[in-house]
Amino acid sequence: MGFKEQQAAIQRELDRFIDLLGVLLPRYSKLLKRKNLTEDELHELGEIEHFLIGVTGRISEIKQVLEQDVYGHSLDLYYKLKAKANLGDEHAAKKLSRLRDSFNDSMISGQVIHWN
Repeated sequence: MGFKEQQAAIQRELDRFIDLLGVLLPRYSKLLKRKNLTEDELHELGEIEHFLIGVTGRISEIKQVLEQDVYGHSLDLYYKLKAKANLGDEHAAKKLSRLRDSFNDSMISGQVIHWN
């Protein structure tokens, strides 16, 4: 499966996830606002809350993995290109320059934090 197919598959799954949340969240909100819930409704509310807490944790995990992997792969590529550029590889030097520009743009936009 190529990148375009993977991208489309991920996008479909994310859209489906958002659609499902779009059904679940109004129900959750409705139950939260109601007074005098039945035992079944109270049980459902608890299950939804438990599920949403778990989903929030999973989303945080996914976000962290994405940030770490993208940053790690980018740094790995950066240092490999830098080594090749230092040996005179012009193609690597051009890629390194584009990567530096990308890092710089990310830092300016606040997507990457510089800790020094």
